[in-house]
Amino acid sequence: MKRHLAIFKKGAGERILDGTKKIETRFSKMKLAPFLQISAGDLVYIKPTGKDIIGQFRVKKVHFYDGLDMDEIKEIKLKYGEKIVADEEYWQRKNGSKYASLIFIGQTTPFITSPIKINKRDLRGWVVLP
Repeated sequence: MKRHLAIFKKGAGERILDGTKKIETRFSKMKLAPFLQISAGDLVYIKPTGKDIIGQFRVKKVHFYDGLDMDEIKEIKLKYGEKIVADEEYWQRKNGSKYASLIFIGQTTPFITSPIKINKRDLRGWVVLP
């Protein structure tokens, strides 16, 4: 089991913890984490941009996509969009992505105070922890 730190924008982390968001997606033009680096059973810490960690979730399962095109991104949106809970602007920004990780969210645990401190000072949206 690996541990991951994921950075979330616009309330996505809170939507995971309240059960609204059931799938986390990470699209990219290059092979960036968590692509091929996350598995079922892994633990993901939820960190909103500029804040402390607010909770965690277990990964239920993961689907990876390699060599995506616009039609496949549309298929992902149609098939999983309701569970991804993203606005139209999000999907427009993903056009041109070649890789995707769909992370199905298992058990979630909210934190009152962050039990761990991770000193992160770069712009990466996902970090596989040692």
